[in-house]
Amino acid sequence: MRIFRLLMMGSIFMLLQFSFADEGKDKQYGQALSLDSVTFISDILASPDNYLGKKVLVQGRILDVCKKRGCWMEIAGDKEFESIRVKVDDGVIVFPLSAKGKVAQVEGILEKFGLTVEQTIKRLEHQAEEQGEEFDPLTVTEGMTVYQLRGLGALINE
Repeated sequence: MRIFRLLMMGSIFMLLQFSFADEGKDKQYGQALSLDSVTFISDILASPDNYLGKKVLVQGRILDVCKKRGCWMEIAGDKEFESIRVKVDDGVIVFPLSAKGKVAQVEGILEKFGLTVEQTIKRLEHQAEEQGEEFDPLTVTEGMTVYQLRGLGALINE
C-alpha cells in the first residue's frame, strides 16, 4: 500500500510539473515569425500608405478577440487609444478567447479597404452586435477607410 501511495504521489507530481512547464511561454499560431524588427503601430497608423502590401511585425496587448470564430484580434498600439486589427482567414488560424489581455507579436501584411456608406453601416452594425452594444445607422454619413493586418502568424504569451 505504501509503494502504491508513493507511486501515486510521484505520478501527481510529474503531472503537475508538466502542466506548469508551458506556463509563461509563447504559443505559435499560423506561420513562424520571420521578421526580427518590430514596427510600431503608431508608425503604421501615422503613414499607412508607406506600409501597404508590406509584411510587418507588430507587438502589443490583445484588446479583443473574435468571439464567434477567433478570426481576428485587436492589438493595442504603443500610443494610448491606438490599435490595429489582425484578421485571418476563418479556420486557418483560430485565436483563443483566452488570449485577451495577453501580449502578442503578430506578423502580417497591411491592407487597406475603402468602404461605402452602406458597407460602413454593415461593418459598424456587426461590430456593435459582437460587442452587445446599440448602434444607430443614422450616425453614419460617409464611408470609412479601414487598415488592418492580414495575419500570417503570431506568438502569444501564454
